[in-house]
Amino acid sequence: MPKATRKVKLKVYSTPIGFHDALVAASSQKAALEAWGAGTNLFSQGSAHVVTDPRLTKVPLKHPGQVVKVLRGSEEEQLAALWRSERPARAKTHKVEVSPKEKRKPPPKPSRTALGRAEAALEKLDREQANERAGLNKQIEALELKRRDLQRRQKQDRDAARERVENERGNYDAAIRRYEAG
Repeated sequence: MPKATRKVKLKVYSTPIGFHDALVAASSQKAALEAWGAGTNLFSQGSAHVVTDPRLTKVPLKHPGQVVKVLRGSEEEQLAALWRSERPARAKTHKVEVSPKEKRKPPPKPSRTALGRAEAALEKLDREQANERAGLNKQIEALELKRRDLQRRQKQDRDAARERVENERGNYDAAIRRYEAG
C-alpha cells in the first residue's frame, strides 16, 4: 500500500527590493527568508508579509521556492518617488504631547543566561583540551627519554662491538703475518 503523501500548503511572501517586490511561494516564513538569502528576520522587522492578491500569487505558486521579481508601480511613479526622496524634508513644527498612560515601558533587559552557559561550555572545553594536550606532552616526554636511553645503550653496544672487531682484526692480521713469515 503506497504511503499517503502530505500536501504542503504554500503561501506567497513578499519583501521590497529597490523598485521591485521579491515574491516567493514557500511553506513557511523561514523557507521564504532562505529563498531570499536574508540574513535577518524581515518579518519581525515588518519588511516582509504574506501576499493574498491572486494576481500576484499566480506566478510564484507555479514556481515554488523561486524568487519572482515584480515591478512596483509604473516608471513615472518610481521617478516621482525618487524625486520626492531627493527633496529635503520640511521640519515639523508642532509638538505632540504623550500622556503618562501612553508612555511605553522599556522592554525588559535581555537575559544573559544563554550567553553565560555558552561561555562556561567554551571554558570547560578549553580546560579539557588543555588537559588532553598536557597528557600527550607527558607521553611524548616519556618516549623521548626512552629514545635517548635506547640511543645511549645502542651506542655503547656498538662501540663495544667495534672494539671487539678491531681487536679481532688485530689478532687476525698478526696471525696472517706469522703464517706468511712461517
